[in-house]
Amino acid sequence: MNPANQAQHGAATMTKGMVLLFAFCCGAIVANIYYAQPIIGLIAPDIGLTNTMASLIVSLTQIGYALGLFFLVPLGDLLENRRLMIITTLVAIASLLGAAFTDQPNVFLLISLLVGFSSVSVQILIPLAAHLAPEETRGRVVGGIMGGLLLGILLARPVSSVVADHFGWRAMFVIAAVLMAAISIVLAVTIPKRQPDHSASYGQLLGSLWTLLRQQPVLRQRAFYQGCMFATFSLFWTAVPLELARNHGLSQTQIAIFALVGAIGAIAAPIAGRLADAGHTRIASLLALLFASLSFLPAFIHPAYSVIGLAVTGVVLDFCVQMNMVLGQRAVYALDAKSRSRLNALYMTSIFIGGAFGSSVASAVYEHGGWLWIVIVGSAFPLLALLRFLSVSRERSLATV
Repeated sequence: MNPANQAQHGAATMTKGMVLLFAFCCGAIVANIYYAQPIIGLIAPDIGLTNTMASLIVSLTQIGYALGLFFLVPLGDLLENRRLMIITTLVAIASLLGAAFTDQPNVFLLISLLVGFSSVSVQILIPLAAHLAPEETRGRVVGGIMGGLLLGILLARPVSSVVADHFGWRAMFVIAAVLMAAISIVLAVTIPKRQPDHSASYGQLLGSLWTLLRQQPVLRQRAFYQGCMFATFSLFWTAVPLELARNHGLSQTQIAIFALVGAIGAIAAPIAGRLADAGHTRIASLLALLFASLSFLPAFIHPAYSVIGLAVTGVVLDFCVQMNMVLGQRAVYALDAKSRSRLNALYMTSIFIGGAFGSSVASAVYEHGGWLWIVIVGSAFPLLALLRFLSVSRERSLATV
């Protein structure tokens, strides 16, 4: 069945069961790039990295993911999707096993880059779902799958903390490799094939990325908003385990319980999908950016309740980041059906560049200024996105007068 026919039969293909399956696969795959985040304090001394350099583990994983988004995901518009996803998942298995057994800091950092690069099959899966879903429910389908993706991001941290606390940090990467082996079998057996009708070469495909970026202002705007949001997201979740361990005396298991609270934010995805389908993208985006800018204010409550304040920040921030991401994807996917993989590659690359920046500066910002500096920097990113959003909205209002 060609892509056009698949899209026409989307209602039959994207059943609730298939949406749940896509969501599970997305969550399991994307979790690979977050397992290291809460346990860098355990990994770094074991492989010979300094505390200041520890956050490089997280940032290089995200940089690898961004590189995979830019160079690998566009192939989703050229090659058969299921085969491409399986190949990248097999590379992820090898990378995770490498991370589990290496003792060399430079080798571990290189493998971290590869773990991120090979985990991008999730971003081939999401445009595939958008192709299979009918227009009137596309936002809901993408939102449901993105809920699984965010749940994978949020659950990766507590799972990693608990496993590392009881079995050592290396066990987490072995378990992740086993899970990826199971996922590769699931992909091979259940995910429908899709052979794009795009006839360009790989070089032409990459060259068209710049053309798409130049011609689509909505893509540039949504990528900027979410890049800023994800910078704050990564900054918070890289720094908060350090704050909880050092200043509040929490163990890895207790930090895991804290991270579970943040998973409440996953409910934003289906809500955002329904809002987008109903035509409320602009107001929902405004609220997401505004509340993300205000999410760090609980840091200033009484010190006796500071852990509760951090939890509130985590829930609100996760909710806002997830809502804005789904709203952005719905808007970007509507731009050009034949270019969805490339549009998604550009959108998500921008997001993870922001995330890599946020995580890379987290350790240095925290070491030099404590949590107060995290609050200042973390609030600045979504505020910048909010100001840009208001400027774009004003320009559009003037254009319609």
